Formats: sequence, structure tokens, C-alpha cells
Amino acid sequence: MKPPFALFLTVVALALVSMLAYALRGHDRDADADRKGSQFLLGFGDFLVHWFMWALSPAERLFLLLGLTPDFFNFAGLFCGLASGILIGLGWLEWGGLAIALGGVADIFDGRIARARKLASPYGTFIDSTLDRFVEVFAFLGFVVYLRAAPLGPFLASAALAGSLLVSYTRARGESLGVTCKEGLMQRAERLVLTFLACMLDAPVTGAAGWAPGTLVGGVLALIAVGTFITAAHRTIWISARLRSADGATVAPPPQDPPRAASRK
Repeated sequence: MKPPFALFLTVVALALVSMLAYALRGHDRDADADRKGSQFLLGFGDFLVHWFMWALSPAERLFLLLGLTPDFFNFAGLFCGLASGILIGLGWLEWGGLAIALGGVADIFDGRIARARKLASPYGTFIDSTLDRFVEVFAFLGFVVYLRAAPLGPFLASAALAGSLLVSYTRARGESLGVTCKEGLMQRAERLVLTFLACMLDAPVTGAAGWAPGTLVGGVLALIAVGTFITAAHRTIWISARLRSADGATVAPPPQDPPRAASRK
């Protein structure tokens, strides 16, 4: 068993124990996640969201005590994203999956540290969302290289990348016009979890099924591609409808001609 996969199994076992402890103590909701409106799997994964924030809370308190800044986590996430692309491209899927997971955790901490320290700002919002796109591009480019010899492999990775960027763009463009849309299934959290699991499980699944290495990764990328294009289309329609409705509500009625005096003959 490869060390990254052994570590993955250990973390999964500890996570299950932690979930049980969280459930038994009353599974309190995380106030910061509620304020942000954080969702996973259209809300069906809310338990996982609030459990994960609870599980990370000791590390968050430690990082606050150490004085680590949001920028530290922003650039740590960027480094992990670059590392994930290189590792995946080299065929070291499990290590690449761990880099994806660490980058995702860093992305969570940068926002939480900023809000805890009251450092939230337009700069922070811009650098966080922009570096997130760099991170995703690095990982998907790694998949393009890894699947270069597989039928449709580079196409599936490129389609997943394009759809992911469209999902982010539609939300950002809507918010710039005053409409916030967090709707859709295939958001960044779902994409991150799927790519992480694909990297960790491809070898055991394809080995057990007798498939070519990378088959599971290709299937997951196809799922991400379809899901992201559907999500982007849904957001486009949702935002367009609200913008059109707002336009109709704010457009003044055309001026009426003044009443004409009765003609005299």
C-alpha cells in the first residue's frame, strides 16, 4: 500500500470517529458557515460542512494564536495547487490528491482567519477568488498531461476546466451586476472533493476492476464537465431572469402626450 493511500485510509477512519463525536455532542452549527451560506451537495451535505468546520476549529485557534495571516493561506493554497498539477502530470495521483486536499483546507482557513481578525476587504476577496482559479487551472492541466494517451482524456480534462471557470465566471459577473447566485450542484467544494477522491481511489478501483489506470479519473472528469456546464447554464438563466425583472421594474413608463384641448370649429 502506497504511503499516501495509507494516510488517506487513516484520515477517513479518524474522520468517521470525529463525525460520531460531533453528532453525539449535538452537532452545533458553525456560525461563520451559516453567515456565508456555505452549502455542499445542494444542502444535503450540510452536516458534513458544519462537522468539518468543527473539526478544523482547534487548528484555526492555533493559527490565530500564531498570528498567521490570510495571505499566508492564500499563497500556501496556490503552492499546493501548483504542486498538485505537477504531481498529477507526473502520474503521482495520490500525492497530487493530497496536495488538492491541502489546498482546499488552506482556502478555508484564509477566509476564516480574515473574518476572525476582521481583515475582510475588497483586496482579500479579489486575491482569494483569483488565486482559487489559478489553483483549479493547475490541477486540471495536470489531468490533461496525465491523460494525454487516453482516448478523450485531454478533452475531458479540458472540458472540466472550462466548465469550472464558467461556473465561477457566471457568479462573479452576476455579483458585479448586483445579483448573487450560489445556486448549482457542481460548485468548487464538490469539484475539489471529486478530484481528490479520483486521485486517491483510481489505483485501487481500476486495479480491482481490471481497467486501465486513469479510467476512474476520466469518468470523474466527465462528471465534473457535465455538472459544471449544467451549473453554469442554470446560473446564467437564473441571473438573467433577475436582471431582466429588475430592468422591467426600474424602467420608467414612456412619457404620455399631454391631453389636447377640444378643437373649436
